Amino acid sequence: MSSSRLPQTFWVGAFLLFGLLGLAYLLSLAEFQKQRALPVLGRIADFTLTNQDGRLTTLADLTNRVWVADIIFTRCAGPCPRMTGQMKSLQDKLLPNNGARLVTLTTDPDFDTPVVMKRYADHFGADANRWFFLTGTKGQIGALAANSLKLSAVPIKPEEQKNAADLFIHTTIFVVVDKHAQLRGIFETGGEGVDWADNVQPKLLAAIHRLEREP
Repeated sequence: MSSSRLPQTFWVGAFLLFGLLGLAYLLSLAEFQKQRALPVLGRIADFTLTNQDGRLTTLADLTNRVWVADIIFTRCAGPCPRMTGQMKSLQDKLLPNNGARLVTLTTDPDFDTPVVMKRYADHFGADANRWFFLTGTKGQIGALAANSLKLSAVPIKPEEQKNAADLFIHTTIFVVVDKHAQLRGIFETGGEGVDWADNVQPKLLAAIHRLEREP
């Protein structure tokens, strides 16, 4: 091989090498994204409930938005204040121009009227434009919570209640719904070994941002 052709051969080889490396990177990135894709866990059925301002809220109000939901009751002296505080911290982490919404259902609609929910929401500093506290009939809430969102609540028998606020056993999870009303993630917020600030909340925020980037 002549010395005059060495530079040309070198650059052709380098070009091919960088091309192959680039292709390998793109393939590995695609595989990584595929592995991390959030599965579709179910669809959210249509609903009509009432928010803390007394306005009707339907599934259409959340369509084309990512949203996070949980279930609590305002008289709860157990995990509910912690969960609502965690939802507030999630609200504070979302940028003002972020379109995600937060939804808190009550499992105690006989007591948790819109007025009561409004007072509770204000106590925790909820942004009424982003965070909806929803109430309705037991049947309406049960259908959305159990059938669509996988949130469950079981009344405690009067003889088994430890105090006046010991009314329900309910899930302590946050669930994430995508822009197409599909359940895409379930996150445990409490219990032994659960680190909300350094583990759960960052993963939840990452899931929100990931779903917002989906078409």
